[in-house]
This record gives sequence, C-alpha cells and structure tokens, in this order.
Amino acid sequence: MKIVGVTACPSGVAHTYMAAESLQVAAKDLGAECHVETQGQIGIENTLDAATIQAADVVILTNDIGIKNEERFRGKPVLRVGSGDLIKKSAIIVKKLAAKFDGGGVTA
Repeated sequence: MKIVGVTACPSGVAHTYMAAESLQVAAKDLGAECHVETQGQIGIENTLDAATIQAADVVILTNDIGIKNEERFRGKPVLRVGSGDLIKKSAIIVKKLAAKFDGGGVTA
C-alpha cells in the first residue's frame, strides 16, 4: 500500500511534525510506503510531487487547519483526521486502510 499525507496544525510547530513522524513510523512498521509533506510554521517541507501523489492508494490530511494546495489530491481517496488522532492512532489508521485497500495485507 502506498500512502501520502500532509500534516499541519494551527501553530505549525510540534503537532505538525509529531503527526508526520507517527504516520511514517506506523506505515514502515506495517510495510507500507509513505511520504508525508509538512506544512508548518517554517513553510512547506518534503513537498509531494505529482508522480508520488498519482501512485498513492490513499491520501491522509490533517484537518486541524486548511491544507495548502489541496486540489492536488482530487480524484484520490482522502482520509481527514486530526493531528492529535494521527499522533496517537497512526498504527490503527494504517491497519484499517490496509484492510480496505490491500484486502487485509500491507504490501509496499
């Protein structure tokens, strides 16, 4: 399974990066490929390119604040989740996505 995500929080500091790291760790632990763009206080980092987005099975967006350039994800399945939930529940979220998109197994 291939995941792309964008994390952002109102202050653009800790939760933005903690959510990104949590998602990446959970995906890696389950054998999924994951690329995460952060939209924090210092701007956009790790910008997702069109090819990576196109190859993704699912897009995860934090919904604490508006995501910049969200139109890039049109036509893709999108899951919106709060940064706090992504920090605490990434493993559960990735497992549920794997069940939906991989029929229960995760493959990178």
